Amino acid sequence: MRTTLLISVITALFFAFTSCGHQTDVVDSGTYDGTIQKVKPEESEIYVKTKDGKTLELYFIEETKLTQSGEVVAFKALEEGQSVTVKVKKVGKRLDPLTVQIKE
Repeated sequence: MRTTLLISVITALFFAFTSCGHQTDVVDSGTYDGTIQKVKPEESEIYVKTKDGKTLELYFIEETKLTQSGEVVAFKALEEGQSVTVKVKKVGKRLDPLTVQIKE
């Protein structure tokens, strides 16, 4: 019984720490400058590290506008290491990206 419980706890902790691989932060609605740390095209998701060290987990929504050099671009234009400015709306504990501007 104890062994089964221990294995269950270890498995749960493993998945909790490896599921996204990132510690993320929730910030107030606003505009933030940062660098893309990870791009997950299959989930329309990016992780942005802000200049003050916070990591934002952003799932694109239908309303998200992605631009580069003033032009609307496709999600595939996003790459790790790019500098971006993001405007987010805080919805509970979730951040909805309203605009993402690629600065490079």
